[in-house]
Amino acid sequence: MFRLWGKEFKDNRMLRDTVICDETDDTRTHKIFNALDQICYEFDLSKPLWLDSTIAEFKRHAKARFYQDNFVDSIDFDYLEIQVIEE
Repeated sequence: MFRLWGKEFKDNRMLRDTVICDETDDTRTHKIFNALDQICYEFDLSKPLWLDSTIAEFKRHAKARFYQDNFVDSIDFDYLEIQVIEE
């Protein structure tokens, strides 16, 4: 089972979080993108852009933070963090 944890932070406090579980036979990349889409839908956010620094961070730590630079719309929190917690 694949699980991705999505969290919103403001002033070093977690505002809300959710865990997305995926048991499909998709590739890891598809599971990550699908889970991020579900997190954005649940949090009512536009989909963030994957900048080169975000991709590098995710490859190293299986965790990434999306700041205001990653979003086209303005956000009312400091960053959205995603983390793979089970593969």
